[in-house]
Amino acid sequence: MTRKKLAILVGIVIAIGALTLIFWPTAEVDDHAQKETEAETPEGVVTLSNEQISEAGIQVAAVRSGAAVELVFPATVAARPTASARIDARASGVVRSVGKTLGDYVSRGEIVARIESADAAALASQLSAARARVTELSSAYERERRLFEENVTARQDLEAAQANLSVARSELQRAQAAVAAAGVSGDGRSLAVTSPLAGRITAAPIVLGAFVDAGEELYRVVDPNGLQIEVALPSAEASRIQPGDEAVLVVGDGREIGARVRSVTPSLDPESRSATAVLSLSRGVPGLQPGAFLQARIRPSGEIDRDRIAVPEDAIQVVEGRDVVFVRTQTGFQAREVQVGTRSAGMVTILSGLQEGWRIAVANAFLLKAELGKEGAEHGH
Repeated sequence: MTRKKLAILVGIVIAIGALTLIFWPTAEVDDHAQKETEAETPEGVVTLSNEQISEAGIQVAAVRSGAAVELVFPATVAARPTASARIDARASGVVRSVGKTLGDYVSRGEIVARIESADAAALASQLSAARARVTELSSAYERERRLFEENVTARQDLEAAQANLSVARSELQRAQAAVAAAGVSGDGRSLAVTSPLAGRITAAPIVLGAFVDAGEELYRVVDPNGLQIEVALPSAEASRIQPGDEAVLVVGDGREIGARVRSVTPSLDPESRSATAVLSLSRGVPGLQPGAFLQARIRPSGEIDRDRIAVPEDAIQVVEGRDVVFVRTQTGFQAREVQVGTRSAGMVTILSGLQEGWRIAVANAFLLKAELGKEGAEHGH
């Protein structure tokens, strides 16, 4: 190798080394700067201008201390007096047909069973006799009327025949009403057992072919739409509960049902030393049965807990399994995790995570959640 070629080769090596020294540190600095920039971006930030917030209809309100007081009591589901019926045998006899069983729905006046009874035969016989009596006296009256028109009999004879016929017709109407009320069959052998209200059969001790006495229970029917809640109030709390107070009922599966106090007994039970509050349901609840136990949270009107914070339910959003609210910042909103308590009447009690005076999104906050998810997807790419 000549001296000239060796010099050229050394020059090339030196040039490559110089380029490496120039560009390698810059790449490290850029990468480090990018990491620092990403680290400086707070998690859960949604950047929006005032105009964008206004156009989206996102409403902002300041957090204020003060949440409604809630008193928790055990409660029992019961049927209103007009929504529950016991169906008894109207007469002694043998159960010849059973039309309904436990859990079936019935309509008002529907026949649910038939009892073969001597009373049915007696009622049918009375009806037949009353009809025969009317037929007989109708003929007698017609005969007296013709004789009176021919001047054969006196007016008083005609009037007496007419009076007898009127009495017979009244007896016939009474017999017909008795037969209809008892549901006597066409052959006069059995009586119908009917339901006095529409609802669901909750008890059915009736047995086909069994002999039953008059007044013996055959069915029990409850109208699911006629349920009420009975709450036992300790003497110390009874005076705080008034008709019209709002309440929330928690059923076994965690569902919450709105209710309102309808009445409170004016005196205490001598044995339990408690009063009873009756709550009306805001709507029918499928699956709710008389006798079931619930938890009732009653909010006494006018009582406020100044040490607690409550926000509108729409302000709470669930992000990645966490309950968050969106706090207003200079550049938009910041999602902050909160611990929620009870929910009632559209408000949610906040146990931790918020401070009084902070301004949060209280309406259309779900748009901020959607925007946060969109930004998270873009950063992921």
